[in-house]
Amino acid sequence: MEVAIIQQRYHGSKEATIARTLELLEQVEGADLVVLQELHQGPYFCQIEDTANFELARDFKKDLEFWRKVSQERNIVLVASLFEERAPGLYHNTAAVLDRGKVAGIYRKMHIPDDPGFYEKFYFAPGDLGFEPIDTSIGRLGVLVCWDQWYPEAARIMALKGAQILIYPTAIGWFDTDPEDEKARQLDAWRTIQRAHAIANGLPLVSVNRVGFEPDPSGCGPGIRFWGHSFVCGPQGEILLELDSESETAAKVSIDMERTKAVRDIWPFLRDRRIDAYACLLERFCD
Repeated sequence: MEVAIIQQRYHGSKEATIARTLELLEQVEGADLVVLQELHQGPYFCQIEDTANFELARDFKKDLEFWRKVSQERNIVLVASLFEERAPGLYHNTAAVLDRGKVAGIYRKMHIPDDPGFYEKFYFAPGDLGFEPIDTSIGRLGVLVCWDQWYPEAARIMALKGAQILIYPTAIGWFDTDPEDEKARQLDAWRTIQRAHAIANGLPLVSVNRVGFEPDPSGCGPGIRFWGHSFVCGPQGEILLELDSESETAAKVSIDMERTKAVRDIWPFLRDRRIDAYACLLERFCD
């Protein structure tokens, strides 16, 4: 499978940002799968709580149709991350999988963070579609979104339901005021946890992050510098492709999808799971 990742910055407007995405798509012609970053059409608006931002979700159906046509014109499977207005007052952070002109399925982000500069609970209702892989012409995609990437349960369920690849559109960065050693620890943790999901489940994994500095619109916060480092790894966590922390980049890499069986045969983690002893995982905390 030829997999392309597009790592980019926000260009000041939805129109300019989409135009840049289309330019970058030209650079990965021939890809089977293209993955875009979280909320790729606009800014990361969750730095503040402002009801005016709900207007960004009003065009969800129109946006879905636009990217469906892009997938058809490019003859690709495309993972797009969109702000969905499901009903008045009800919104989701939604990833759509567009399969060569068809809407193969959507995934609504299940884990919703609420941290300084990442006020997502104000905007997004938790997903209600569960952890369901999406069938496409190139295989079963286990699509998750950003904060989901810290939860091994999400990746495991996708794997147990037959996902053949794990995919994470994401928007994560640091504050410029953070100490350099703390920045290094955060980036390393982010990279490590996702590689661990690949290893534990014997699956290749794609993680696509944005780049660039986005100021806090209120002027109260320090703004976020998104750290990029989008990457693709194989089923043993081996890095196949990794981008840098600043560049807008479209890059392509080949994934050998047959390696999953070979890796799982030598590391049979699914065989040795003690499903009789995991009831505690259904509790908030095991006192």
